[in-house]
Amino acid sequence: MASNPSSADANFANAKALLTAAASFAATVVLARSVANDLLPPQLRSYLYNGCRDIFTRFSSQLTMIIDERDGLGRNQIYDSADAYLATKITPSTHRLKVTKPEKEDNITTTMESNQQITDTFNGVQFHWVLVCSQIERQNIHNPRLPFLFSVRSFELRFHKKHREMVLKSYLPHILHQAKDLKQQTKTLKIYTFDFRHMPRNISNLWIPANLDHPATFEKLTMDSEIKDFIFRDLERFVKRKEYYRKVGKAWKRGYLLYGPPGTGKSSLIAAMANYLRFDVYDLELTEIRCNSDLRKLLIGMGNRSILVVEDIDCSIQFRGRESESAEEENPSFMRRTSQVTLSGLLNFIDGLWSSCGDERIIIFTTNRKEKLDEALLRPGRMDVHVHMSYCSPCGFRLLASNYLGIENHELFGEIEELILKAKVTPAEVAEQLLKGDDGDKALSELMEFLEDKKRRNEEEWKAKIDESETEAREKKERKEENGIAA
Repeated sequence: MASNPSSADANFANAKALLTAAASFAATVVLARSVANDLLPPQLRSYLYNGCRDIFTRFSSQLTMIIDERDGLGRNQIYDSADAYLATKITPSTHRLKVTKPEKEDNITTTMESNQQITDTFNGVQFHWVLVCSQIERQNIHNPRLPFLFSVRSFELRFHKKHREMVLKSYLPHILHQAKDLKQQTKTLKIYTFDFRHMPRNISNLWIPANLDHPATFEKLTMDSEIKDFIFRDLERFVKRKEYYRKVGKAWKRGYLLYGPPGTGKSSLIAAMANYLRFDVYDLELTEIRCNSDLRKLLIGMGNRSILVVEDIDCSIQFRGRESESAEEENPSFMRRTSQVTLSGLLNFIDGLWSSCGDERIIIFTTNRKEKLDEALLRPGRMDVHVHMSYCSPCGFRLLASNYLGIENHELFGEIEELILKAKVTPAEVAEQLLKGDDGDKALSELMEFLEDKKRRNEEEWKAKIDESETEAREKKERKEENGIAA
């Protein structure tokens, strides 16, 4: 059926008229804006523009929230969280991305570039995000003739007005929580030490970071399986009990005492805990601290979700007693000569008012001789969990053989496990022997020789101690008899 030429001509004429009217309106708007920019003062222009925008906004069902990058002088936590969260929502339709990698970090990150839009869905509701970047001119105080430009970034979040309460009470808290987890999963772990000589005026810089690349994991630890499982479950329970600690009125922290002979894996356990929790480690060397106030500065400068480690607590410092404190009051120069941390200062640091200056912290003391520690340090609330790091067990040996040699079972295992129980060797000693050879059979044979030699030396030392005790007892008896005769 042929089309009606007159009807087609009429449609074309209507379309042409519509386009002409639209072009004329656009040209009028441009002309009016140009005239306004030339003739109207900036304050009046701004007033008119804002008025027009308010008129259009009143008839719109959309609400826009502005999330600036900075809140005063500090960072805006919501902006940083949204930046991390939206990086996981990038789709193939996104054409521009910002790629960054800090010098001392391991991960390459991709985030939104300016003027890009991302749509997110939460509880069945769509939310539209746009990253807006603008340039602001500021006066150069050194050369007023040469002003400088700096970038101001913000997110614009658009959604229907009826979802305002849900955004404030559910959506934004969800983003904060997700961003916190993402940061923990992807961050490069740090180990911190401190130096009072260079940064005494800025407590935020007292701690000096370095990357923590220790490969220890709970699966690789050569510990008794029951103790290892207990520590693992205890850590899991700790990180999930924020509200419980607040409910019972306790600081959100946990104390561990690791004690046992050298080489039993105390440092490896600490590294495994840090790797599992994604917590940074703060290495506290008490001998470098001048006084209790320095200790408090360090506590304030620590980050949350961290592990504070004091190694060899039994020999790292000699705590001052009451006599020393009295001497300081009478003679101030005494303090300058012997300034140290007091036991009460350390206890207040781990369990007093200052211990509440941070959340989700783990405090770990290590020692080779638990019996030398003051009982005040060991009670629950300070050192909540005491972990005995003992000599290598048959179970630990099998794990070492699997890790170092890739051997799950061998005909020599039975004899080696019997010798392990008698020789009293540390996991570090066994690991060193397994490292010496690439051939599994040869490495196990050499380990047997080492264990037999260790067993023999232990027996000789034990026999020498018995002989020494018997000799001392005999000499004591003889002295008593001589004293009796002389009397």
